[in-house]
Amino acid sequence: MIVLLALAGGLGAAARYVVDAAVVRRLPTSVPVGTAVVNVTACLLLGALTGWTLRGSGPDALHAVLGVGFLGGYSTFSTASVEAARLLLVGRGRAAVIHAVMMLLACLAAAVAGLALTGP
Repeated sequence: MIVLLALAGGLGAAARYVVDAAVVRRLPTSVPVGTAVVNVTACLLLGALTGWTLRGSGPDALHAVLGVGFLGGYSTFSTASVEAARLLLVGRGRAAVIHAVMMLLACLAAAVAGLALTGP
């Protein structure tokens, strides 16, 4: 099980890199939008997976590999926190606060949507 979690985490991290790079390439801004897209999609998918789990669908091991492994490797609140701190350090305090608050609200909304889509 540990090996599967590690492999899924690695795949999630690789997916995060690909999605972040694609977003940055298409939306070159001075605000880290790619990380926000990654975290919002991770929250939507984890909410959907949690709803699916609450309905008793699928084996527990699959939920762990997808939720803890893949989505754990895919999402990145530590990077988001560092990016907000970097905005603060370069004197963009307002952008840092807006970025952090908007990402948190969007992530919460995405998790609720995911739960609503698949929950009991």
